[in-house]
Amino acid sequence: MNTTTADLFAADGRLKAIPRKPARRAALLDHLAATLFEPGRSYTEREVNEALKTVHADFPALRRYLVVGGQLARTKDGSAYHRQQRTGVPAGATPAVA
Repeated sequence: MNTTTADLFAADGRLKAIPRKPARRAALLDHLAATLFEPGRSYTEREVNEALKTVHADFPALRRYLVVGGQLARTKDGSAYHRQQRTGVPAGATPAVA
């Protein structure tokens, strides 16, 4: 965990709050994507939710921020998610709101 995100977590490893400032939130989302989701692997919505529940109770908001921010992409029908290698919405990805 880098210094820009370390202070966002409590001693138990759970997120204190979702940052409101876009730059801090983006750093957090990059960190979560890198630590919770493997590149090249497909995840169901339930698996994404379970992973996000380990860090914060508002997992739907985190899931939505990850998709909109481009850290995770999801299929058009919403049945599968996968980690993006870079931030921002890549060409061809659907920035759908979960």
